[in-house]
This record gives sequence, C-alpha cells and structure tokens, in this order.
Amino acid sequence: MATTTKIQPRALVRASGGPRYAVALAVDALGTGLLRPFLLLYGVTVLKLSAPVTGTAMTVGVVAGLVCMPAVGRWLDRDARSTVVAASMLVRVLGVALLLATPAGHVWLFATAALFLGIGNQAWPAAHAALVATVAHGRERDAALAAGRALRNAGLGVGALIATVCLAGGTTALQALAAVTGLAYLAAAALAWSVHLHAHPAATPAKDSDDGPAPRMRALLAANVVYVFCLNVPEIALPLILVTQLHASPVWSAAIFVANTVLVVTLQVPVTVLMSRFSRRTVLALAGVVLTASYLGFLAVTSLGHGWGAPAVAMVSVVCTIGEIIYAGSATALVTALAPAHVLGRVLARFELSTGFGLAVSPVVITALAPHGSAALWGSLAAATLLSSFAVATEKDQETRLSGRCHRARPGS
Repeated sequence: MATTTKIQPRALVRASGGPRYAVALAVDALGTGLLRPFLLLYGVTVLKLSAPVTGTAMTVGVVAGLVCMPAVGRWLDRDARSTVVAASMLVRVLGVALLLATPAGHVWLFATAALFLGIGNQAWPAAHAALVATVAHGRERDAALAAGRALRNAGLGVGALIATVCLAGGTTALQALAAVTGLAYLAAAALAWSVHLHAHPAATPAKDSDDGPAPRMRALLAANVVYVFCLNVPEIALPLILVTQLHASPVWSAAIFVANTVLVVTLQVPVTVLMSRFSRRTVLALAGVVLTASYLGFLAVTSLGHGWGAPAVAMVSVVCTIGEIIYAGSATALVTALAPAHVLGRVLARFELSTGFGLAVSPVVITALAPHGSAALWGSLAAATLLSSFAVATEKDQETRLSGRCHRARPGS
C-alpha cells in the first residue's frame, strides 16, 4: 500500500497541460454545456423537425463518432496530441456552423451537423487523456485527469444553466446560443493548439502493438461498458423511477442531478488523491462494489412508495455518485498506466469506444428493464456491475507485468 499523493494546485495545472490548456478545457466545457442538452430542442423548435427524426439524427452522430475512434487513436500515436485535441474542437465548430446554416425542415443538413458534433464529442476524451499523459506521469497524471473531469463538469453545469435561462427567448435565443457555442469551440481550439505537445511513439518496441495491450485489456474494456451505466443513472434511471413508479415531483429529479454535478466538481480530485494509496485496479474494483451497493439501495428504497420513497432515493443517489467519482478517477488512469507509450492513443481510443458504446446502449437497456419492476432494473444492474468488478480485480497479475514494462519504457510513470 502506497502513501497518499499530495498535489499542489500549481503542479496540478502544469500536469493538466498548463494554464492555456486549462482555459481551453473550461471554454470547451462551457460551449458543450450550452448546446448539448438543447440540440434536440434546436432541431424541433428552430428547424421544425419531428422529435423522432431529430433524435435519430443525433444518434447517428454519436455512432459515427464511435466509428471514427480507431483513426483518432492512430493519429494520437503519430502526431501532435494538442493538434488532435484542437481538431476535436474545430470539427464541432464546423458542426455548429452547419447548424446555423440549416434552413427549417432540412433533415440532412441537421444530420450532418449532428455528425460533426458527434465526432468531436467522441474524440475529445481520448485526445485529452493522451495529452495529459504526455506531460504528467504516475499519480500526478491521475490527479490531472480527475481535475480535468471536475472542470469539465463545472463548465457543463454552468453552460446548461445559461442555456436554460436563454430558452425563454425562443428561436432567436437558441440561434444566438448556437453561435456563442461555435465561438467558444473556436477559442478553445486555438488555445489547445498553441500548447504544441507531441507524442513520443518510439518509447517501446513496435512488435508489441498487436499482441500487447488488447488481449490484456479485453476484460477491462468489457467491464467498462457496464460501469459506465452509472453515468446515466441520475439522468435517465432515477427520473424514470421517481416519476413513473413513485409519482414524485420532477423537482426531485432536478435536485438529484444538481447534487450529482456539485459532488463530482467538488470531490473528484480529493477522492482520486485519497485513493492513490491503493492500486488503480483495486480502486476500480472498489468502484464497482460501491455502485452495486447503491443499486441494491435503490432496489430497497423504491419499495417505500410515495412519500418516503423520493427522499430515500435522493440519499442513495449520493452513494451512487461516490461510486461514479471513484470509477471516473481510476478507469482512465488505469488504462493510461497499462498502455505501452507507442500505442497509448490506440488504447485510449479503444477505451473511449467501450465508454461510448455503454453510454449509447444504457438508455435502451434502462428503459427496457424499468417497466418490469425495480427488481428487474436494479437487480440486473447490481449483478452485472458486481460481475464486472470481479473481472477487473482478477487481472491484477497482468497489470503488474505490463505496468513493469511501461515503467521501464517511461521512467517516472
């Protein structure tokens, strides 16, 4: 067991890519918060498209973004990582420009705009993690990744709040919102590009690229698909249960979502640093246990019915958020530590592909299980997450061998 790492704020900013890159992250997150929750409303309200058509176009954009991930991974391994981050922002500028140029009723232009926005949103996490891994190592890198996530959640929250206020302005306000979002992405891209951080692909032998990380990470990537369901619990599962089964006020759903955002912003870095005394794999397995406990908690409290049910769900949601924080602070960190330097981009792209797939299928799974009762929903999630936690924990020996190889290739990591 190691001692807890102490990270100074200035060192954290440096490990995150520097002040300019930190500003780029904040601006990008703000822009995403302004637009992402309201893209559906833009299609329906401004472009006069039907809700099913708008939703289908947005889904196609997400899927296309996932398809592009292998190419993003290869680009990260052979080029300037700051360039890939900037490109993930610039492609969203193009998406917003197309959105503003789309006349009412034109489905294909809106679908193309959603395509570019989807590609940018899917490419960004892997590119960001690869950039941080270029300037920071070991537990300092873990803390920097956690700080990036906290900053991004804060920006998303502020952006969504501003967008909610702007909704009262109708069509003109939504169009102005999209224009501001495009400018935010453009500014963030310029700041990210100015950092000029390059990959160093020659750190380990090329022969490992095919038989190295992928076989050892197959169980981890499969488990991640299940783990990532926790990110959609506050947004989809809990509102569905609260409104349709407990007949609670929608205010409870909003309060839980706000509490989730505040807890992630304030606790992500401290919890990640606190957990640094344990191995990353142990922490990720622990996250699965905490999430499983929260799902069983939801199963128990939903039987309370109207009255006590909603407050009890809100209390258990805090446990679920803690599990989410532990998961988010350890998953990307573990993948980054396991990956040999010359295939870091490709490994992170695979990880993001598993994350994106989990986020894509979780709404379908949750909404399909919920009508069959709490036992079907929470029992299934609990069983799948506990099994995933066990799968993560049982590969400890493989982590030790591969981490040893990475330490020899990248001193200080």
